Amino acid sequence: MANALDAVDWEDLRRQARHLENEIDAKLVAFSKLGVNSGSKLVNGDEEPLLDEEHVFDNMASEIEALLAKLFSINERMSKLQPNGAAMLHTMQRHKDILKDYKLEFNKIRNNFDARRDREDLLGSVRKEIDVTGLNRREMYMKENQHIHNSDHLLNDQISIAMETRDHLMTQRQTFKRIQTRLNDISNRFPAVNSLVQRINLRKRRDSLIVGLIIGFCTFLMLLYAFH
Repeated sequence: MANALDAVDWEDLRRQARHLENEIDAKLVAFSKLGVNSGSKLVNGDEEPLLDEEHVFDNMASEIEALLAKLFSINERMSKLQPNGAAMLHTMQRHKDILKDYKLEFNKIRNNFDARRDREDLLGSVRKEIDVTGLNRREMYMKENQHIHNSDHLLNDQISIAMETRDHLMTQRQTFKRIQTRLNDISNRFPAVNSLVQRINLRKRRDSLIVGLIIGFCTFLMLLYAFH
């Protein structure tokens, strides 16, 4: 009677095991394709993996884990039955080997997917850092170019002012020369005026020296500011 019950249990467990194995096999095929497709999108830097695809992958992984746990439980129940021969022992071992292969394949697919996802996360962080660094450098170059442009413009303005000042001084110098010539003529005619002319010349030289020093100092300060 016990042997008859064991035979019924054995056949029922075998049917359940084969059904689970077929279901796991089909899901592993779909799981592998999903992992490869998601991985190709992870490797491709042009687009980020969709969240729903990762969600589907994780859900399928949970379903396969549950099926593997059921198949393990079936194998454990078969192992508790009294084998009636070598064929039954061989079948038990065969189901255990199939379960082992399924676990290895499942872990391989999931680990490869996780490794690709981690690698893409790292590459994404590096790309973002490069983008931010490149943007900062472009901003720095633009500011530097703007500063150089402003300095050139300021320098040109100062050069123009200096040239206008030089022309004005040359005009004044020519005017002073004409006045000097007239005064010399007057001093030659009127000796009393000669002393006054000398004092005027001395004061003019002093004023010219002071004006020249002031213009030179101002020009130096403007050039120093422009190239700072």
